[in-house]
Amino acid sequence: MEKAIVLTNGLLSSTNAKTAHGLIRESERFEIVGIVDEAYAGRDAGEVLDGKIRHIPVFADVWQALVTKPSYCIVGVATVGGIFPDNMIDSIRIAIKNHLSIVNGLHDYLSERPDIQALADEHEVKLIDIRKPKKFKDLHFWQNKIGQVASPIVAVLGMDCAMGKRTTTRMLVSACQQAGINAQMIYTGQTGWLQGGKYGFILDSTLNDFVGGELEHAILTCYEETKAEIMFIEGQAALRNPSGTCGSEYLICGNAKFVVLMLSPKRKYFENDPTWGEIPSVESEIHLIACYGAKVIALALNTEACTIEEAYKYQQIYENQLGIPVLLPLQEGCGKIVPHLHKLMSVV
Repeated sequence: MEKAIVLTNGLLSSTNAKTAHGLIRESERFEIVGIVDEAYAGRDAGEVLDGKIRHIPVFADVWQALVTKPSYCIVGVATVGGIFPDNMIDSIRIAIKNHLSIVNGLHDYLSERPDIQALADEHEVKLIDIRKPKKFKDLHFWQNKIGQVASPIVAVLGMDCAMGKRTTTRMLVSACQQAGINAQMIYTGQTGWLQGGKYGFILDSTLNDFVGGELEHAILTCYEETKAEIMFIEGQAALRNPSGTCGSEYLICGNAKFVVLMLSPKRKYFENDPTWGEIPSVESEIHLIACYGAKVIALALNTEACTIEEAYKYQQIYENQLGIPVLLPLQEGCGKIVPHLHKLMSVV
């Protein structure tokens, strides 16, 4: 793997840095050797993220991070609307001048900025805008072949954005693989690709007419090449978040008949913004998913703003209330659901 540093520019501990968070936890595409964030310089990135030392140092600027001898510089934030942060441009220029190729997952493409492209050409490095849409000739329309997949397809959906859907999906796959189950992940966002995902597509940069087809194609390709016994689809946004209504594609076009649903017990409003409206009850979300013909087989809790004691209390409350497994991915992992998945696989 090529060495890479990741830019977060003061946002490392915020949900805006969820791309960086995923890369700090794991990546099979890049070796992450440093984070650039002046606010947390001198600390370990893993310790900042979740208290776990991962031996990834945080540097104050790109100049200091060059000691790690990286080949790539990754934009590690996901901003509202995908707009490139102005305070990162100087860091990008420094990285390019030091012969680092840039990987950008925002909708605001660096390759379409003439000055940045000219600088990259001058220093013979690449500008990789991974959210650029595929060319029309490379897109797939839905073909009604999804029924050929005999293995269970599980969608990991959230009741809001920034719930930890991608991280939980990866942990579900890992738990299954540790138990000897051939589980595979379908990524649907830029961080999934950055972490080394082989099967998937970037949903929010795909023309709407082709979202279902790209999803179907990714699932079919994965099934044909890996003979997966179970597949997990990484969710995006939420079924009822007004800024990004997403999820029905997985249940209909992707034929996901099972769902692991993520919620944050203390989050009351979409995006924590009262003007966006209250997040509906978990019971109503389960009912809505059932109306699509799918079944919620487990909950997974994002325990933001919770103490450890509160996390376990909420776990018990929801298990008693709903009668399904409730996972605490960051505290316990996802191994608890594996016996239930074995039963699921035996009847599908």
